[in-house]
Amino acid sequence: MAHPHQQKLKISGPVVITANRLADGVVIHRTSAGSWSESLADAEVLKTADEALAALKAAQSDGLVAVGPYVARVGTAPFPTPGNLREKIRSQGPTFPLPSDAPVAYLPEEAGKVAA
Repeated sequence: MAHPHQQKLKISGPVVITANRLADGVVIHRTSAGSWSESLADAEVLKTADEALAALKAAQSDGLVAVGPYVARVGTAPFPTPGNLREKIRSQGPTFPLPSDAPVAYLPEEAGKVAA
């Protein structure tokens, strides 16, 4: 029986270690060199629970750079892609257009005024 503080991890496919950068909250991914990258394409893809657990423990000790590291499922063809909706939103933003995304209408008869 495992010790209560011993972390177990089940994975069923390729995963990466992801977190948020402490300085600005940007999504970052752990690379094979042990550094962090904003690009999911640079992330180290892990295929076994032992690899993922070792990388997660290393990431957790990097608390001055990354906050809340965790294991995230990814797709791998031809490079890592978000493996679920949460990771897609984290990497690409909301799944619907925001009001701030709408083009700004310019009314020429009211020069100097801008309307949404």
